[in-house]
Amino acid sequence: MIFNSVSYLIFFPIVVLLYFALPYKLRNTWLLIVSYYFYMNWNAKYALLLAGSTIVTFICSLLVEHFKNHDRQILAKWSLAGSFLINIGILFLFKYSGFFAENINRLMEAIGRGGRIQAFDVVLPVGISFYIFQALSYTMDVYRGEIKATKNLPEYALFVSFFPQLVAGPIERSKNLLLQFREKHTFDVDRVRSGLLMMLWGLFMKIVIADNLSVIVTSVYENYLSYTGVEILLATALFAFQIYCDFGGYSYIAIGSARVLGFKLMDNFDCPYLAISVNDFWKRWHISLTSWFRDYLYIPLGGNRKGKVRKYINIMIIFLVSGLWHGANWTYVVWGGLNGLYLVAEQVSEPLRCKVRDFFRVDVSRFSYRFFSGLWTFILVDFSWMFFRAESFSQVFGMLRQIKANFGFSRLFGYAIANWGLDSATLLALLFAFMLLFLVDTCRYKGINLNAKVLSQGAPFRYVVYGGLLLMIMFFGIYGYEYAQTAFIYFQF
Repeated sequence: MIFNSVSYLIFFPIVVLLYFALPYKLRNTWLLIVSYYFYMNWNAKYALLLAGSTIVTFICSLLVEHFKNHDRQILAKWSLAGSFLINIGILFLFKYSGFFAENINRLMEAIGRGGRIQAFDVVLPVGISFYIFQALSYTMDVYRGEIKATKNLPEYALFVSFFPQLVAGPIERSKNLLLQFREKHTFDVDRVRSGLLMMLWGLFMKIVIADNLSVIVTSVYENYLSYTGVEILLATALFAFQIYCDFGGYSYIAIGSARVLGFKLMDNFDCPYLAISVNDFWKRWHISLTSWFRDYLYIPLGGNRKGKVRKYINIMIIFLVSGLWHGANWTYVVWGGLNGLYLVAEQVSEPLRCKVRDFFRVDVSRFSYRFFSGLWTFILVDFSWMFFRAESFSQVFGMLRQIKANFGFSRLFGYAIANWGLDSATLLALLFAFMLLFLVDTCRYKGINLNAKVLSQGAPFRYVVYGGLLLMIMFFGIYGYEYAQTAFIYFQF
């Protein structure tokens, strides 16, 4: 079951109605049951894996707090390490063991040694990277004394498995979400309307923008030799918006679903393509993951406290690990490494760039400066997306050769557009959707709460907005065979 399915359209109202109809003391139990049911719709047996990770981190966190309270720091550290080793071991077994075996076998062949390591062939459990990281952050928070270990296993199990953000985040912190399960949520009409509007916008981003862009991007990437260099570059630029609207759409639906129930999840995106530097971009993109790596890996590694060289090394470690987190493929590692290099280069060159700006008296607040800084940032980030989207290095280098050999700007016009797989009406609708996306992100960038603005208007205006989004979804959304849902990109991670 995923957010853009008919099943969720039936599931969610039932969950909400019964949640508010039940007595307060039964509500968390209800949410825990429906969260596991939600997860078991993919593969029922993997609910045991989710439960196992939950029990391990629950017990280890109790041990961490017990040993710290009795001033037995070594045992507390061993309990923390045990939680990390078991959970990272589970993640490695299901997500990286095949990748590890493949690379060891290649190395053995290269040096002329016989024998092969047999890969662990298993379907990747959906959302495993997300819920394991969320569980580990709880154990670390307990170790740091930032939160008391809960002795209520069902409450903690709900924190790990809460269905709106279980599969693809946001990766929540115990200091935020866990404590909310102890609150009494009442049915609030304004909050419900706000949550539903967020869900509708997320669905619009996913079905109208992301899934239509997927048709173009897939057509070009899977048969790039039939396209010119400029078409490959355009497809890569469109993929940047495809993945933003796909994952951002998921996040909006997740946050909106939780809001309807009375829970507040952290924002996961903040107008990333309006960033004016790579550093600014990574403060706005997949915020829950980047902040997780900052708080639970970068800072423990020393952060910026041990000199500039160590700081740059830590940045590279963070981004390389982030790349590997996204997938068991070297293309993801290169994607992460490129973004790490961008960030290090920005910081190393900042003093020189400041001097150049001062010498030429550049006003950094002017639109022209921010526009070209934003454009340069997008070009850098978008180039790295090519490695993220491609299935192999040979595909990346093949596309780069095609760009160099046959740029073909004229192919953008005329019959080439017809080969992208979308009809003229859908292309026009997609153009309008882009304009709407730009408007919404610009308002948010300027601190305007467009959700609140819409809801504060009279009924005629509100229903025009609701109806317009619904009509766009119905007539220009992409659906699978017999209106089956299309998957979200980040489900594979």
